[in-house]
Amino acid sequence: MMTSHPSFFLNPNPNPNLNPIPNPTLRRHSRNQLGRFSVSCSSSSQAYDVVIVGAGIIGLTIARQVLTASDLSVAIVDKAVPCSGATGAGQGYLWMTHKTPGSATWDLTWRSHQLWKKLAASLEEQGLDPVVELGWRKTGSLLVGRTHADSDMLKRRVKQLSDAGLKAEYLCGNDLLQKEPDLLVDKDRAASFLPDDCQLDAHRTVAYIEKVNRNFASKGRYTEFYDDPVKCLIRSDSNGEVKAVQTSKNTLYSKKAVIIAAGCWTGCLIQELFRNWGIELHVPVKPRKGHLLVLQNFNFLQLNHALMEASYVDHPTLSGLESSDHERNLSVSMTATIDAAGNLVIGSSREFVGFNTDLDESVVSHMWKRVGEFFPKLKTLSLSDLSGSRKVRIGLRPYMPDGKPVIGPVPGWSNVYLAAGHEGGGLSMALGTAEMVVDMVLGYPAKFDTAPFAVNRDLD
Repeated sequence: MMTSHPSFFLNPNPNPNLNPIPNPTLRRHSRNQLGRFSVSCSSSSQAYDVVIVGAGIIGLTIARQVLTASDLSVAIVDKAVPCSGATGAGQGYLWMTHKTPGSATWDLTWRSHQLWKKLAASLEEQGLDPVVELGWRKTGSLLVGRTHADSDMLKRRVKQLSDAGLKAEYLCGNDLLQKEPDLLVDKDRAASFLPDDCQLDAHRTVAYIEKVNRNFASKGRYTEFYDDPVKCLIRSDSNGEVKAVQTSKNTLYSKKAVIIAAGCWTGCLIQELFRNWGIELHVPVKPRKGHLLVLQNFNFLQLNHALMEASYVDHPTLSGLESSDHERNLSVSMTATIDAAGNLVIGSSREFVGFNTDLDESVVSHMWKRVGEFFPKLKTLSLSDLSGSRKVRIGLRPYMPDGKPVIGPVPGWSNVYLAAGHEGGGLSMALGTAEMVVDMVLGYPAKFDTAPFAVNRDLD
């Protein structure tokens, strides 16, 4: 059972059976048609300055930040390959419209968005197209309300966002209809509109980050170890600190830092890794399953901006579920975007069902019904009509009970860091998180207050 905050019980006797494996033998092999590669090392032992566990968007951007901000070497290890988890299943939005100025995650999200925009601008300066490289689109976003209470909330939100320096507008009636002609607009419909909000394509972005990282491979500073699960951590006999990451195929020595960025698996992974030494470390990251419905080449609906319903902010649980389903805390909120390939992406659901990633058609039906309440044209179609053009993305968001990711050093372990628990905001907060972690590793001053994300913060 996970406790409300990390706790530590030290065992002075490290496991003497965890010895490094000698005689490195290195060989590379092709991953797939996308050109990915990994390093497969049979009984190998190698040393790096930084070892990162987890090759989702958080782990990959941390690797990029280490490589570009220092002369340190990096190894990144994952039990699978990039985009096989939450990163690849996400919607790719970089929206501030549902964020609250002054909240714990505001500075991190704002800083990260500025870094994404800076990256997109730098690509253009290099003669590259951000749409091609990142799936970058300046869509603008609408947070849509349906009640009088929603309207009041949106007016307050627009003022907050404007006071924080963002371009924000309150829209209702004809002004809202002009933005989205297919949206149902009645007397209570209103929205906050942020014209500068953007979105990415996760697969294109990950491919670009990998390409950047691999530029350092020829300099001996970067190696990927995919399809290579972590088995344990190895402690130093001299000072008891973590000195290596043992995977199923390799022993990866770390001279400066080990960073765990394993998404929703971070909590159980680090608990298991530290339990080998008789240490109980509880970090309450757990999986929160989500579905997204993708309609390929769907031209039936006109959608000019990215949309999200106001209740997405609070994720209210669906009513009328079977009693056996209550513990799932299933929530469905309308989101709708057009991705870089021109597909309509509809969401989204949230539920607690452990690590189950099976398709649940009842959840897809709930989402389809929900989006029809905003776009009446869709009510003329049934899901069965769309069977030939639809796909469903399913991922596990790394959930933290207080809604804030856990980022920073593990107390008592000066060279072990965590970066996980971003839930649905991994892409959105990735670059800011990477900068924060690497600044910590390098001993640089923080760009903003990092205390809200501390590993040992009070979660009561």
